[in-house]
Amino acid sequence: VIGVVIGKTDVRSFPDRKNIGTERYTFGFTIRDSPTYFINVQSWGREEYIRSLSESFRVGDCVTIENPLIQSKEAEREEKFNPVTPSCYKLLLSENHSVVKTSSCYDTDTRLLSLLHLPVKDPQDYYSLGDIVANGQSLDGRVLNVLAAVMSVSE
Repeated sequence: VIGVVIGKTDVRSFPDRKNIGTERYTFGFTIRDSPTYFINVQSWGREEYIRSLSESFRVGDCVTIENPLIQSKEAEREEKFNPVTPSCYKLLLSENHSVVKTSSCYDTDTRLLSLLHLPVKDPQDYYSLGDIVANGQSLDGRVLNVLAAVMSVSE
């Protein structure tokens, strides 16, 4: 699978249920290879592997994923913590079997770069900040999609 990384999570650790006293590490990212299709990728493993893999690319990089495990996603559980994707599958990376290679999008396919700027949600499924301010009380407790641009960043 070749695609551009459009999102990425931080490395996290969890107690390993099989080996009490040790931890498992994970991080995830989302890749896109067309305006319509994008998929979540999850990697679990030893701290050294996960940190090294996570540091090997960033959002906007093109990656080639070889030998991922394709798995059905559990929509309710998966989409609480990951972007909602049009696929009913996710990719799992294994330290022993999978390989992630990075390359310049210019080297791979310049069309992939344009995919970075496309929203992942239906354009009719957003609230504007003005709508939220005007209708805040009626929206209380609801989960909303907001499309906004960062105007400035400061301390």
